[in-house]
Amino acid sequence: MIVYNVTVIVEPSIHDEWLTWMKEVHLPEVLATGRFLNCNMYKINPQNTEEEPTYSIQYNAESMENYEKYVANEAPALKKKTEEKYGENVLAYRTILEHVLLLNP
Repeated sequence: MIVYNVTVIVEPSIHDEWLTWMKEVHLPEVLATGRFLNCNMYKINPQNTEEEPTYSIQYNAESMENYEKYVANEAPALKKKTEEKYGENVLAYRTILEHVLLLNP
């Protein structure tokens, strides 16, 4: 299992609109590519009240091959669409997580 993690920092003035757009448009478009099994979206709790809203969106892929196909084929257009809509009001960092271990008490 591969987790494609996108950490997003959102300008507060567009937060509510962006969150609605993510839920109703962007996340469904990414999942519609068929490259990911599902996704989870987490709000990162701020260390102080002055921090901008930050989210972690984690897309689960069956394999690195599925992720690489997404990056090569669908990601550029979806990224461009987001950049055109929100510009510098949204800052995203992308990482790949590979499942190593699950411990149960």
